[in-house]
Amino acid sequence: MIYGNLTRDPEMRAMPNGNQVCSFGVATNRSYTDKDGNKQEQTEYHNVVAFGKLAEVTGKWLKKGRPVFIEGRLQTRSWDKDGAKQYRTEIIADSFQFGADGGARDGNFNTEAPAGPANDAPKAPEYPEEEINPEDIPF
Repeated sequence: MIYGNLTRDPEMRAMPNGNQVCSFGVATNRSYTDKDGNKQEQTEYHNVVAFGKLAEVTGKWLKKGRPVFIEGRLQTRSWDKDGAKQYRTEIIADSFQFGADGGARDGNFNTEAPAGPANDAPKAPEYPEEEINPEDIPF
């Protein structure tokens, strides 16, 4: 699981069998305090690949700079190039969620809700303000 910002627009391709493949990069940040008490920041860059229907959705809705939460698995591929073994570790995405970006789209702040499947989601239920007594729960 990673949460970060897209480093480039998704690239869509089709495999020989017709299945869709979408690849994009995600940058994650980590802040920590070193042994001298100085605040440090570290950025990691991840290659992400999505297949099938997930590839179509990510290719359509994700854009460079947009925050995203990705769940998937790691996979390392290898190949020979000019007699040298090359390696690439990728996250094969199983699912994704849009990150909280405050309505920013392509670097612009937009107060209107975006069109698409994100608006079709049901609203969160409103919970009572009083405390819930565990003995009132029926299970």
